[in-house]
Amino acid sequence: MKKTQDRFEYMTTTPVPKLISTLAVPTIISMLVTGIYNTADTFFVGKISTEATAAVGLVFPVMAMVQALGFFCGHGSGNFLSRMLGAGKKEEANNMASTGFALSLIFGLIVSGAGIVFSTQIANVIGATESTMEDTLNYMRIILLGAPFMMGQFVINNQLRFQGSAMFAMIGLMCGAIINIVLDPLLILEFDMGVTGAAIATVSGQIASFIVLLIGSRRGENIRLSIHNVHINGHYLFEIINGGIPSLFRQGLAAVATMLLNNAAGELGGDAAIAGMSVVTRIMMLVVSALIGFGQGYQPVCSFNYGAGLKKRVREGYFFCIKYGTIFLTIAGALCFIFAPTVVGWFRDDADVIEVGTVALRWQSSVLPLISTIIMTNMMLQSIGKGFKASITASARNGIFFIPLILILPKCFGILGVEMTQSCADILSLGLSLPLAYSELKKMKDI
Repeated sequence: MKKTQDRFEYMTTTPVPKLISTLAVPTIISMLVTGIYNTADTFFVGKISTEATAAVGLVFPVMAMVQALGFFCGHGSGNFLSRMLGAGKKEEANNMASTGFALSLIFGLIVSGAGIVFSTQIANVIGATESTMEDTLNYMRIILLGAPFMMGQFVINNQLRFQGSAMFAMIGLMCGAIINIVLDPLLILEFDMGVTGAAIATVSGQIASFIVLLIGSRRGENIRLSIHNVHINGHYLFEIINGGIPSLFRQGLAAVATMLLNNAAGELGGDAAIAGMSVVTRIMMLVVSALIGFGQGYQPVCSFNYGAGLKKRVREGYFFCIKYGTIFLTIAGALCFIFAPTVVGWFRDDADVIEVGTVALRWQSSVLPLISTIIMTNMMLQSIGKGFKASITASARNGIFFIPLILILPKCFGILGVEMTQSCADILSLGLSLPLAYSELKKMKDI
């Protein structure tokens, strides 16, 4: 009981900037390491050929859908259990943790089985061409085998974070990342396994993370996952949907957006354009991952204090994160803009790939600072249980605005339309996020 009281006091009385910074250090490291190993496949595969680089980029929507379901269960269960811990309802938190984890494993098995059976049809939908089909199928089938482990690790990682145990979450992710980064050059280049080696390295890292995170969930004050606490009923499913649907929209629409982006790039510029846009996507993911890690340090503070009725602390944390997130992205954006050709060239030394990638990277870098407000608004709304508003902000960048733009702009401006779509979507997303944030923040003032 004393440990529970100590955690409650820590989460509700520690100065907000100090609390967020402390919780954010391991999550920033986790996200950066994850971002690095997500780009590792693209980096090392880029040493093989432009077609192989394109194939890895083509499979990204499939990975994004797997991640979407993992985040759906992880954020949905994590948000709820954190609010319950803040409200002193530990049994509800225990039941939700086990239920969310069990649901992710069920989803993972379904996606793995169905995906492998229909892999050829999926490859055609995501834009594989005759020159990329073999690599696309080889990479995708192995990635799908690891779907249950990928989803399970996302759930445990998020549940640990929402309990305030970001250090355990960081260790779990780092173990998997290190294994992937070590295996990538060994399997891809040394043993000449190409994209098959890249996929094996990725899945090996995910399995390692899953095991380490599962062990970490049984340490310290963390909630123990138990089959006896699994209750897949209307109450818990509703809470998972309410808290997790924004993540499902955000990641799921990212998959759809990337598929449409690859198709548009392929039609206008072939495999080189797909490869160039794939490289830029991974670069921006790496940069934004640091911001997301910072925001993940805010999320448990947000949901815990909201559940405890300390809404002024929620508001204070929101503005603190936006301020420093914007400063960081301004610096990162400037560096990416200036050194765009060099950065793209690190991944694939092909003049056509560099040409497309440079323009796209400079467009996205120019609006990068706006993303801090968009992401922090989404995290705040999701963490306080405002599922509908959070779903709207989560859908904006890759759905509400991106999808119409990727269908219109390439028809008007050719390949330039592909390169500028994400930037235009980000500007419009900011305009949508501000009034939704204001509608909740004004309720928290002076509370």
